[in-house]
Amino acid sequence: MALNLNKDVKLYYSISEVAQKFNVTETLLRYWEKEFPNIKPEKGGRGVRQYSKEDLEQVELVYNLVKVRGLTLQGARDAIKARGKNVKSQVDIVNRLTNVRNELQAINKHLNGLV
Repeated sequence: MALNLNKDVKLYYSISEVAQKFNVTETLLRYWEKEFPNIKPEKGGRGVRQYSKEDLEQVELVYNLVKVRGLTLQGARDAIKARGKNVKSQVDIVNRLTNVRNELQAINKHLNGLV
């Protein structure tokens, strides 16, 4: 799941937008918010969650550790605590490689259509 934050122009995202970007449920996002102190969206007037770009990065980090790498929640917490920024750089590398793979698959599909 590669989220290109540089192309996003919004300051805040709703929980439904974040759930859609990561293909997870809103319930799972609320659960992760309780389990991972690094995910802390602001809450508006009626308790509506507002995710900043930094919050999205933290959700992406947890998503990659739990959903992509298959770590348990405790394993993900331990990884975040132990490695800090190193985990984030690993997630960035995985995201870049995923983007490259997607681009190569698109090129391959295009080339196969030319034959």
